[in-house]
Amino acid sequence: MSGEKEKENKKDDIILKLGPRLLEFLANLQQVELEDFEMEVEELEIRIAPTAIAAPPKGTAPPVAVPAKVKPTRILEEDFVPPIEEYPGKVREVVLGATKSEGGSRGKTFTIGGADTPSFYIFEKPPVHPPVVSIDTFDIKVPLPKAIRMHVQEVMEDPAEWAKMAVNKFGADIVTIHLLSTDPLIKDASPSEAAKTVEEVLQAVDVPIIVGSCGDPRKDAKVFEKVAEVAHGERVMLSSLTLEMAEAGTLAGPAKAAKEHGHVVLAFTAMELNNAKELNRRLYEYLPPESIVMDLTTAALGYGLEYSFTIHERARLAALAGDPELQHPVLSGSTNAWAAREAWMKLGPEFEPRELRGPLWETITAISLLLAGVDIFMMMHPAAVKTMKEIVNNLMNMGKAKPEKIADWVTVKI
Repeated sequence: MSGEKEKENKKDDIILKLGPRLLEFLANLQQVELEDFEMEVEELEIRIAPTAIAAPPKGTAPPVAVPAKVKPTRILEEDFVPPIEEYPGKVREVVLGATKSEGGSRGKTFTIGGADTPSFYIFEKPPVHPPVVSIDTFDIKVPLPKAIRMHVQEVMEDPAEWAKMAVNKFGADIVTIHLLSTDPLIKDASPSEAAKTVEEVLQAVDVPIIVGSCGDPRKDAKVFEKVAEVAHGERVMLSSLTLEMAEAGTLAGPAKAAKEHGHVVLAFTAMELNNAKELNRRLYEYLPPESIVMDLTTAALGYGLEYSFTIHERARLAALAGDPELQHPVLSGSTNAWAAREAWMKLGPEFEPRELRGPLWETITAISLLLAGVDIFMMMHPAAVKTMKEIVNNLMNMGKAKPEKIADWVTVKI
């Protein structure tokens, strides 16, 4: 019994020591909050005797009354200041086309690139140069979706007239002439024939032009060398130079010709930044960096657009972070959208009309990559081109509109 009594006395001693301290905490803090607390006991008893209440020590501030909770009557106002950053890198500027005073015959030129912020971070800085649109044309009649063919049917067998229509009717900033006839599996047209077509297009329009190839690394090299010579001083873009050319041993020819005759080259790689960097390194052996534009591949809406967006965004951010091998303007072949069956094939009535579905497919593909940092868009459908140019114009004018001249869009009736 003496052992049990001794345990009881110890408990009483603990309670007597703990009680005043606990009351002191409560007096000063009004509450006690325990976090991550765990106790295993068979029986817990807390006894607080009135006579055990200890007065707070001298000099201790009286307890502060907890204010009553009041429901808010309004939303707190706070100014938002966008995070402005400075980036160590910058995208190089590339000039397309050359006027008479510059050794060419173009009526206008376009400068692309120069970005020193992510795409359309207008709260940091406005874009240095607006993106531009090139309309695709071909040197032979090619099968096209009806939604496009209906607009160009009358000029499909005349590259020069097709180029005129692209500029005068559809508002193209630049014209791309694809030399598909040079493909050994189609017509195998000679480099001289191809160069003659390019001359005709240059005479038909006064905007800068892009010369597209057939995709055969050996044939393309010969064609580009001849085109570069014939278009001397016009600063056309040769589309495109590839790693396949390097593997075939044909890269040096067109690259040297581009430098000798004052042209720009398009470096094409298939959605792999390491390959893009490698191709650019090889081109630096022959060309100044200010004569190189990149094509990182455009995957259309529903066919990998999100991955294509990521590649372009990574390239832009790497350029701004200071990677010199990626500090080049970028081109998007947005007409790849028409390779998506959903852009042109007949579907259920809920997907009609096809005449609108296709242009929407091309437009969404282009807009997505616009926001990732693309500088040139190859497009085809007139409605898609018009929409894209309007979007670019609106983005470039953000912050410039006068409030008193803005229409009341809330009450407008359409």
